[in-house]
Amino acid sequence: MAKYLVIVESPAKVKTIKKFLGANYEVAASNGHVRDLPKSQLGIDVEHDYEPKYITIRGKGELLAYLRKEAKKADKIYLATDPDREGEAISWHLYHALKLDEKKMYRISFNEITKNVVKESFKQARQIDMDLVNAQQARRVLDRMVGYRISPLLWAKVKRGLSAGRVQSVALRIICDREEEINAFIPEEYWTLDADFKIPGEKKAITAKYYGRIDGKEKIASKEQLDAITADLNKSKFKISEIKRGERFKKAPLPFTTSTLQQEASTALNFSTQKTMRLAQQLYEGIDIEGIGMVGLITYLRTDSTRISEEAAAALKVYIKESFGELYNRENAKAVQTGKKVQDAHEAIRPTNLSLLPARIKESLSRDQFRLYQLIWKRFVASGMAAAKYETMSMKIDSSQYRFTVSASKIVFDGFMSVYTDSNEEADESTLLLKNLKENTIMELDNMTSKQHFTQPPSHYTEAALVKTLEELGIGRPSTYSPTITTIIARRYVIKENKNLFVTELGEVVNQIMKDAFSSIVDVNFTANLESLLDKVEEGIVNWKTIVSNFYPDLNDAVLLAEKELEQVKIEDEITDVVCELCGRNMVIKYGPHGKFLACPGFPECRNTKPYLEKIGVACPKCGKDIVIRKTKKGRRYYGCENIPECDFMSWQRPSGEKCPKCGSLLLEKGNKLVCMNEECGNILDNKR
Repeated sequence: MAKYLVIVESPAKVKTIKKFLGANYEVAASNGHVRDLPKSQLGIDVEHDYEPKYITIRGKGELLAYLRKEAKKADKIYLATDPDREGEAISWHLYHALKLDEKKMYRISFNEITKNVVKESFKQARQIDMDLVNAQQARRVLDRMVGYRISPLLWAKVKRGLSAGRVQSVALRIICDREEEINAFIPEEYWTLDADFKIPGEKKAITAKYYGRIDGKEKIASKEQLDAITADLNKSKFKISEIKRGERFKKAPLPFTTSTLQQEASTALNFSTQKTMRLAQQLYEGIDIEGIGMVGLITYLRTDSTRISEEAAAALKVYIKESFGELYNRENAKAVQTGKKVQDAHEAIRPTNLSLLPARIKESLSRDQFRLYQLIWKRFVASGMAAAKYETMSMKIDSSQYRFTVSASKIVFDGFMSVYTDSNEEADESTLLLKNLKENTIMELDNMTSKQHFTQPPSHYTEAALVKTLEELGIGRPSTYSPTITTIIARRYVIKENKNLFVTELGEVVNQIMKDAFSSIVDVNFTANLESLLDKVEEGIVNWKTIVSNFYPDLNDAVLLAEKELEQVKIEDEITDVVCELCGRNMVIKYGPHGKFLACPGFPECRNTKPYLEKIGVACPKCGKDIVIRKTKKGRRYYGCENIPECDFMSWQRPSGEKCPKCGSLLLEKGNKLVCMNEECGNILDNKR
């Protein structure tokens, strides 16, 4: 009997796949990559056509010896690593590391780990796709060049083991740019005005929103303007000038891509991108389901495609018809691809078997596995369902010069929303019930309610919002979103508080260095263009070494120039007036991974350190002591009294030291403005400094 060896990446897949194959198949795992660039050097021969120097990863020798032994016994070897660029590259590295006979070696891939799909993949066995391999090689080499040439400069500049990355540095810049927008934002006052109108023959009043003048929309910018409008309104007569009744449809969502899954899991389940991908990997590789055994529950988790296979579309149509009725089936249930062509060999993320309802297999899953699987299952079913239908009504209520508006909607057919609902969905059905309302009906003003508001700055990025932005800008790919965010948090360039991402002082310093010395590396358009070039390598249009050879000389020049400039601006230890209580020396300011701290210059004889509290030269308005720069436990900067906890003064914005001419409170710096910290005052002045 013939003997076959199947090599997969993950040990978790071994048990699942082995169950589908006969006794003649041996299934083994490579445990991810087996070869990589060396850690101790750049590992790219820039003098000889940028050839990478691959070495066996430390600790993989024993595993490779075992795989070589099994490969010698096998009549055919099937490399079944993941169905993407990285998976293709791992297969190529295995081919070289194991010194496989090309005539006996075949590449197979499957988008889901189910019996039919795995068995079918053997019929579609092929050779390794070198275009995919080269696209991955290009990405790996470019990332190595950026990391290994720039990181030592950051070390020299900021004095500790920091790092730069081709994608992570751009992500950091995006977050820093948003932080600058927020800090420079000046809130503007505005008012909203609602009016209750009595309807003839009805007990209940109807509430309408102030629109403005009849000839156009008007914003109420001040209390004085509001008072003038309400004085006029109290003397006015009103009638319904227009009623429009109609319907609108809300389309079903597309099935999940990697990006949309990470966003929705963050919003709906409060999962980090890292947690979402870890759980999705488990669901893809296989779960031991009671009564069924090991089976992959979802399709491949790294994809930009919203396409689904014809078989999946047909099964979905049948399921919807049997479970909800034909009326709930969407006419064209097959999702369409949107956006750029990236990894479209895959399908969208969907359940592999619709009959495995979340509730049915709940006992075999952990709580978080269940929640993520349920989200994927519901989204996929919803994607094949008919649109939700709403009955709508809009109405204009006018005086001689002012206009109020009312709009409402009522769901009349739930469609896909019977399975998958948006938590932000709101419906106002009350007004729709008033079918007797007609145009020119006289309305009596009963009551008015006004409320003061201030415009809000742009929101801080969340993980979900950052993933969405990276995808929209074409930066990174499905496999890079999670590790990119994980890295900038782990480096403490960014901290996460209540879902929001905040830049730390360390992150600001690193970002400024990158902008000053390596502007193209952190340029959004440059990085996005590089991603599209990698796609062209995958398509066989561009040679991967052409990209690398065009990229490296400019990077090298920038590094050499920065080395000279960084030597001139190298930060020297700043001596303070704080005396070391252990040895009597004046302590100096050091810069570590978590920002500045005080250290004794007598190191290593004296190892005393303490937190650094930088005074800003402004007295605390509560107790008169100095205001210092402090940090939260997670590293976010704020301004607080040096006498904390006895004094509780704090501000996220830097106090200017100037007093408000209106109320005498401290003025805070916001961009080129000074804003009174007393919210009730709200005074804003130009910052003349």
